[in-house]
Amino acid sequence: MNKFWIVMSHTYMTRFKTKSFLISTIITLLFVVGLANYQAIFDAFSDDGKSEIAVLDETGEFFKSLEKSVENANEDIDVIAYGKSVETGKKAVENEEFAALITLTLNANQLPEATYYASNIVDSAEQTAIQQQLQQLKVAAATKQAGVDQETITEIYSPVTFHTVALDESAKSSEELNQARGIVYVMLFVLYLSVITYGNMIATDVATEKSSRVMELLVSSVSPVTQMFAKIIGIALLGLTQVGLILGLGFTLLVSKQDELTGGVFQYFGIQGASPSLFIYALVFFILGYLLYATLAAMLGSIVSRTEDVQQLITPMIFLIMIAFFIAIYGLSAPDSNLVVISSYIPFFTPMLMFLRVGMLDIPFWEVALSLGILVGSIILLAVIGARVYKGGVLMYGKSSSLKDIRKAIALSKKE
Repeated sequence: MNKFWIVMSHTYMTRFKTKSFLISTIITLLFVVGLANYQAIFDAFSDDGKSEIAVLDETGEFFKSLEKSVENANEDIDVIAYGKSVETGKKAVENEEFAALITLTLNANQLPEATYYASNIVDSAEQTAIQQQLQQLKVAAATKQAGVDQETITEIYSPVTFHTVALDESAKSSEELNQARGIVYVMLFVLYLSVITYGNMIATDVATEKSSRVMELLVSSVSPVTQMFAKIIGIALLGLTQVGLILGLGFTLLVSKQDELTGGVFQYFGIQGASPSLFIYALVFFILGYLLYATLAAMLGSIVSRTEDVQQLITPMIFLIMIAFFIAIYGLSAPDSNLVVISSYIPFFTPMLMFLRVGMLDIPFWEVALSLGILVGSIILLAVIGARVYKGGVLMYGKSSSLKDIRKAIALSKKE
């Protein structure tokens, strides 16, 4: 057992001191700080001045209405009546006296139409805002011509009243679904990135030791099975250290800036007001998902002698997590579909898809227990197979670029 702790601590400290780990952790922490202060950052880089847009109303009918509607709808835009020629107005825009020039005319049906002149047309938000207000003016003019009362038109275009009522008393409300969808979305990304990052780290670590012949010394003093699980746990602790730092900073910011952070990003992602049980399920599925893929990564890394071959060998594992991720993204809008339900019992997909179902739906506990049982059983089975492959794989040298080498590794493990 002492050897296990030595290998585990060595794996942890070696990776902890690497520049890549430290830099990625610092960048992530800075991202969390930036996310908590995003409004202040946006305000610092935003242009405080309003965009002044000159309006040449050749109809003499619509400027007042346009000015009022733009003022009510968008406080960042000021429309100014312009009485000179179009060519003079264009030159004023080129000289940056105005952000843009709009000319209002009447078409053959006596309805307003506009032309927008600007030095460039990359600011689509500004153009869209003006276009929306002009559209309302056009509707008002057309209804007036047709003799339709404006109140009638307003009633026609008002949103339909649509209530959603779940007859199942245990079904989640719309608010609960939105909260769950946000936290599930975050969890999917965290699990996806963690498996790819730390799984690749485990496989690369094993391959690096083999390529430097350190493995030959380790095998003589520590059993390969002990090495495998020590590396898995060591890198798991490394991941928990990184995640713990991020969550700790996030929680500190959430408490210290509670009034400022109410709503916004935290409410959108469901962090605010989410059920504690959802976070417990997130932790359970995260740990089990990591163990499943980490064991597979260690097994694949053990049959590789060169770090250059690692990516090729772990590509099937990456495909598995990508497929699970894409199904889960689809499941955010259809969590009760047959594809999601069936896939949630497939061990390599369970960490994402069963958590998705738990978060989005009110499913019987026996389904969760069954999926967890299958997942735990798969981890144990993969650990047994992986241990045998690892035991023989660490003794294999030469180019390994095929999954067929797993059989060679198992055959070598039987000879010991």
